[in-house]
Amino acid sequence: MLRLSAFVLLAAVMLAAPPIRKPLPMTLREKIAQLIIAPCYGENPNWKSADYRKFVGWVRDLKVGGLIVLNRVVYGSVRNAEPYAMAAFLNQMQRLSKTPLLVGADLERGASMRVANTTKFPHNMAFGAARDLAATRLEGAIAARESRAMGIHWIFAPVADVNNNPENPVIGTRSYGERAADVAAHVEAYIEGAHSDPSHRVLVCAKHFPGHGDTTVDSHFGLGTISGDRKRLDEVELLPFKAAIRKNVDGIMTAHLTVPAIEPQEIPATVSEAVLTGLLRKELGFQGLIVTDAMDMVGLTKLYPAGEAGVLALLAGADVLLMPANPEAVVNAVAKAVADGRISESRIDRSVSKILAAKRKLGLYEKRLVDLEAINTVTESAEMDAVAQSTADHAITMVRNEKDVFPLAADTNSCLFVLTESRRTTLGLRLIDEVRARAPQMKTVLLESALSETTLSEALPQAGACKSVMVAAFNGGSKLSPNLEGFVNQLIDRGFAVGLVAFGSPYLLQSFPGVAGYLATYSNTSTAEVAAAKALFGEIRLTGRLPVTIPGLAQYGEGIQMPARSK
Repeated sequence: MLRLSAFVLLAAVMLAAPPIRKPLPMTLREKIAQLIIAPCYGENPNWKSADYRKFVGWVRDLKVGGLIVLNRVVYGSVRNAEPYAMAAFLNQMQRLSKTPLLVGADLERGASMRVANTTKFPHNMAFGAARDLAATRLEGAIAARESRAMGIHWIFAPVADVNNNPENPVIGTRSYGERAADVAAHVEAYIEGAHSDPSHRVLVCAKHFPGHGDTTVDSHFGLGTISGDRKRLDEVELLPFKAAIRKNVDGIMTAHLTVPAIEPQEIPATVSEAVLTGLLRKELGFQGLIVTDAMDMVGLTKLYPAGEAGVLALLAGADVLLMPANPEAVVNAVAKAVADGRISESRIDRSVSKILAAKRKLGLYEKRLVDLEAINTVTESAEMDAVAQSTADHAITMVRNEKDVFPLAADTNSCLFVLTESRRTTLGLRLIDEVRARAPQMKTVLLESALSETTLSEALPQAGACKSVMVAAFNGGSKLSPNLEGFVNQLIDRGFAVGLVAFGSPYLLQSFPGVAGYLATYSNTSTAEVAAAKALFGEIRLTGRLPVTIPGLAQYGEGIQMPARSK
């Protein structure tokens, strides 16, 4: 009876399970192309356009394995994808592809990083300041749900870098903080959330291995170095990646930087067998997909032609070649390397098998297209927006409050200077609207870095009649442009008790040690702007704590706790 029950159970499982299809027969060139993820924009270009013909060439003719959705920059302004146009385009590409395409995107702060009308989560450091692992878990779940609805399957997140270097020009608020244990906890929570619902199955990817936090070089523009010894790597940089592996992370992305403690040659980790195979595969036991960071970044391209970089990355142990500048050149170079005996075809087959297995796991052989009419049942959700706003609210950290510049008096005669680094941006506009809604009499002035020092100086007298002077700085990095920095210093030098709100790196305080008050939001999203307005007027309880140290000014974990103003 027991044997019969077991047989019936096995039969039921086999009938319920999706059919496993054998991979389609592939030529060597087709197998190599499966290792490539090519770039696209979340747009639906005209079928006669050069862009569309290029994508058709990559997908239908070259037969690349996948696409990655990027933001397009138009006249210096970043343009997010529109969800319906993006999904329609991806459906078209899926129809053209012989094998289902694996579509990825850098959704480090949820789908809103690349796609409009999706949940606007703040940057990762805000989650670190809020100290809310449940929120991080929810972000992973919501990102998975929104992504799959629009045709994205592989989320290139979470960021596992430990940002313990205030001079880091590329990671910053993309990191959860400066302490490895904290970063590891958030990485685990994100993976748990993203994997929590099988009906919205996605792949996730921890990055940038073996850690990009302690460097002063942006690998988009040069080759950085992680100089710590092996003990330091184990205790800091590698800790979040070990946590990700324990949580069965699907992929790990490489970094284009040198790691002398592991690789004695001055070559990027992306092309180092010691780093990818020796450390990641053999020592740490990671058996998932190793994907390179974008192969069009200067940290790699200044050293190798596109084709050779692809060959070297595969020799090092990578499975997926992300965004090579010339996909066809990579296919040609790898095919030649196989013909010359540098790479065995069985080595190519191992990576192809893993990629096809991932596509089967995602159910792409059964359903590769998305339902355009169902997208709005997932995106623009008030419930999801509330989660993102709550995180932004809890992240606000009061680092300094001399002369009680925060919160503003309800009837204050104050002024707000909003500083941005670009004229082609909407940054700051939501903040101004929120402030005017609360204090219509409050003077608001929007200033941008393109303005001359003379023009900026002419704006100074507008602060003369104000009881309180607030400065909202939308700083991409740890500093402002010199003319905006000069403007703030002139306010301080004239004796104003300046309250500074940083919409970006919390390290900005280093440039203005003389400000009377300092709030850190860690993000430039609209949710951060709303949270800052609430904080300025005392509407929310301030509970955030610094997830980083601001050298010489504030320690990790500091944050003045303040109750909301009683109504």
